[in-house]
Amino acid sequence: MGVEQVATTKATPVDYDRYRLRRFVEELDHAEIERRTGTSKLSEVAATLEGNPKAMLFEDAGGHPLVGNALASRARFAKAFGTTPHKLLPEILRRLRSKPEFVGVSRKEAPVQQIVMTGAEIDLTTLPVHLQHGKDGGPYISAGMDFARDPATGLINVGLRRFMVRGRDTTGIDLVAPSDLRNIYLATLARGERLPMSVVVGGHPVDYFGATMRMPGDEMELLGSLRAAPMPLVKSITNDLRVPADAEWVIEGYLGEEGYKEPEGPYGEFLGYYGGVKTNPVFHVTAITRREDALFQTLTIGGPLMSRTDTAQLCTLRTEVLIWRALESAVREPVAVYAPPATGGVYNVRIAIRQRVPGEARNAIAAAFGSLANVKNVFVVDPDVDIFSDEQIEWALATRFQPDRDFVVASAFRTIPLDPSLASHGSLGAKAGYDLTMPIGSQKKLESEIPAPPHYNGARFPSVEAALRNGPKFFEELMAALGSTDGREVVLALDALHQKGRLTRDAAEGRYSLTD
Repeated sequence: MGVEQVATTKATPVDYDRYRLRRFVEELDHAEIERRTGTSKLSEVAATLEGNPKAMLFEDAGGHPLVGNALASRARFAKAFGTTPHKLLPEILRRLRSKPEFVGVSRKEAPVQQIVMTGAEIDLTTLPVHLQHGKDGGPYISAGMDFARDPATGLINVGLRRFMVRGRDTTGIDLVAPSDLRNIYLATLARGERLPMSVVVGGHPVDYFGATMRMPGDEMELLGSLRAAPMPLVKSITNDLRVPADAEWVIEGYLGEEGYKEPEGPYGEFLGYYGGVKTNPVFHVTAITRREDALFQTLTIGGPLMSRTDTAQLCTLRTEVLIWRALESAVREPVAVYAPPATGGVYNVRIAIRQRVPGEARNAIAAAFGSLANVKNVFVVDPDVDIFSDEQIEWALATRFQPDRDFVVASAFRTIPLDPSLASHGSLGAKAGYDLTMPIGSQKKLESEIPAPPHYNGARFPSVEAALRNGPKFFEELMAALGSTDGREVVLALDALHQKGRLTRDAAEGRYSLTD
C-alpha cells in the first residue's frame, strides 16, 4: 500500500513504542548511556557530548528531557536494528528488500499529537535547542528529519537537515548543497508557491538512517521497509503531510515563497570543519506537536573525535550501503564493506572481496569511485583481513601493497565542496585506490599464510615413528599424536631418527617424514 493510499483508520494493530526513541534510549545499558538527573544548563550540553563515547540523557535541559549522542556508535545502531555491529550492513540490505506496510491513524490516536501548539502558542525558544559550536550562527535544531511532497510527482522526500532558530516561529535551513529537497523547492519557487514541510525531532535510529539515504521513489516507503514492521502515519495538523505517529516531536511549517534571502551559519560541519555563512531560505513554523512525555533530540556533528558523533555513524552506514550496491554489479563476490567513522563516514572505505580472477580488486576500486558515495580513498583486501580492525588494515597496507603496482589514482571527480583540501583546486577532486589483495594463487604458499597458535588436533599414535609412518606431519601434529604437553619427547624422538639417517623434511612447508 502506498503512502498516499494508506487507510485513515487503524486496520492493523500498532505498537507505538516499538520504534519510539524514548524506548530505545531507556533500554540502553549503563555501558552505552549516561543519565544526568536534575536540571542541566543548555550551555553545558555541547561540552558534555563532545567526544563522549556514551549517549547522554538529560532529565531536564531547557525545560524538557533531552538526549544526545544516541546514534553515535555502531553498537547502538546495531541494537536499533536488532543485530551485531559486524552484521549491521547485511541486516540493512535485507530490510531494504522488504515491502513496507503503513497504518493510518487518527489524530486522537497518534501519540505525537497528544499536545498541539499553534498560533501564539508556538515558541521555538522554549525548546531545548542549544549552541553546538563556538562560532555557530545560533542554536541549531540538529536532529530535524524533514518530510515534504514533490508536487510534480506526488512522492514524499525525507531528509536530514539543520534548522537555525531565528525567533519564535522561524528558522534557517541549509538548502545550498545539491539535494532532492533543494530541487523540489526551486521548482516550487518558480511557480511562486510555498513548500509545506513537517519536521520530526526525536525519532528512532532506524528512521534517521533512512532519512540519510537518497534513493529513487517514495522515501517514506524506504523508512517503512527499514522498519520491517507496520509504520503508523498521521496527517499533520496544519498541512496534508503524513508523519510517523510514534515520533517524539513534530514541527510543522513551510518554506516561504520569498526564497533564498537570509544569512544562515556558520555551522560546524560533518567533515570536522566549519561551514561558512550562506544565503538560505526561511522555515516558517505553523504548529508544534509532541507526546506528553516527549524526548527532544540533538545530533552531534563535527569536532576532533569524529567517530563519536551521530552524523559520522549515520554517514558510515549510508556509504556502506551505496558502495555495496555498486559492488554487486562490479565483482563476483563482495564480502564486506566498512566506512570508518573517524573520516566522517564518507571519505575512506574498506572493501573485502573474494577474488575469482585477476583484476577484480581494480573493478572494486573503480565501482567505489563511480558510486553515489563521495569516497576519496578505497582500500580493497582479501577476506582474511578484518576490515573493522585498524591494526589489520595497517598490516595489510604494509605487507601486501607495492606503490608502483597497487596504487590507483584518478582525477576530476565529483566531490563534497566542504573538503578543505579542495581550496586551490576548484570543486572537482581526486580519488585513490589501494589494492591490498594478494596475487591470485599466492595464498597457497606458506609465506602468505597467517601464523596462528597451535591447536594440537589429529589422531593419536604410540610413537613419533608410528605417526610419521601414517604420513608427513608438522611438529604440532606430532605433539597431538603423542598427547604431549611440551614437545620435549617429540624433539628427542626426531633427533634419534635424524641420527639414524631416517628423517627428512619437505622443502615447501617443512613437514617431517621418514626416509624409508
